[in-house]
Amino acid sequence: MEKITTHVLDTSAGIPAANVRVRLSMDGTVVADIRTNVDGRCDSPLVLDPAPGCYELVFSIGGYYISRGIESPFLDEVPIRFHVASGQSYHIPLLASPWAYSTYRGS
Repeated sequence: MEKITTHVLDTSAGIPAANVRVRLSMDGTVVADIRTNVDGRCDSPLVLDPAPGCYELVFSIGGYYISRGIESPFLDEVPIRFHVASGQSYHIPLLASPWAYSTYRGS
């Protein structure tokens, strides 16, 4: 079964990023709105059997850093737009600090 999943790591502290709001949209319609657990992962896939098309993940990372005592994080929301092909699963992690981020297509 194909799916879209994610996780979030706080690279500045070397820990999973818990309680980060993650929203997944397809063509402007929100299909998932969830928060990461204590392991920085979502408890379930964001979507099962995703339709082919353009998706956008938005990570509300600024609130996470404010909750950790960072008064003015540079990043607020991190959007990642990607294309889904038929018959494939996608794992899109976010590696973040208050000042930078990176991502990749994981397995």
